[in-house]
Amino acid sequence: MSDELSDKLVISAALAGAATVKSQNENVPYTAEEFGNEAKKCYDAGASIVHIHARDPEKGNPTHELDIIKAVIDAIKERAPGILINLSTAISQVATEKQRIKPVETYKPPLCSLNTNSMNFSVGDHKTGQVLLAPTMVFMNNFSMIQKFAKRMKKARSKPEIEVYDMGGLYNILFLNKQEGLFDQPLHFQFVFGVLGGIPFSYQNLASLLALKPPDATWSVCGVAKDQFRAGMCASVMGGHIRVGLEDNIRTIDGALAKGSYEQVEWAAKVAKIAGREVATPAEAAEIFHLHKTDVY
Repeated sequence: MSDELSDKLVISAALAGAATVKSQNENVPYTAEEFGNEAKKCYDAGASIVHIHARDPEKGNPTHELDIIKAVIDAIKERAPGILINLSTAISQVATEKQRIKPVETYKPPLCSLNTNSMNFSVGDHKTGQVLLAPTMVFMNNFSMIQKFAKRMKKARSKPEIEVYDMGGLYNILFLNKQEGLFDQPLHFQFVFGVLGGIPFSYQNLASLLALKPPDATWSVCGVAKDQFRAGMCASVMGGHIRVGLEDNIRTIDGALAKGSYEQVEWAAKVAKIAGREVATPAEAAEIFHLHKTDVY
């Protein structure tokens, strides 16, 4: 990476997620057209990357169906040509291991998520201690699955965005990274804060993760609800990158329901400017994150 890119900030927009629904915010995209339109708005606001959980266009459920995922990808490419696509391999609670990795093997996106540990994964009321969503759910990512996914991502020439929800997940990857050739170097991490079952955002938690990551690894942050803004502010002045979007937070910085992920992208672009950093273009993001340029959408 050239010196002139070392201070650029990459903004990613996670448009839907697996859990956020229109009853919470009507601007969560379900249809391919809605994904395409929202991606265009995010691109215009400064996003270089869109992270995709495709939805059943009628029911709104997260889906592993390849034809629906293709329609979403095509709509994004048509409306926001050049923006980088990051496909999720989390997909849903019911998707099988094969269904989770198949979209990456089929469409070979520049980026895709690689989750790092099996964990409780839910939403709760932090005032009362009540678990509000999926109290029995265990998000399964055992060592066998992580290694299989890493090998198949490498074959697809898709860069793993390594999703870290707690210290254990990071240690898992540091251990597996000792295997010669399992991962292309340098690694790229997404530090995720605020999931019930993972760690909340704090400066101390972020500093601990950064102290352990390989020195040459790139990194970004995302956070649930207010952790989105807290983590993004810190990353902007510490050399990291920012993910925003309705997957993680349905509101803007002032507490209003967001009109779309693009409003949060606009906020991230302002934060970058305040921190004295320029927002990266998709082509610059591809170089910063060491993506395979021949495969960039």
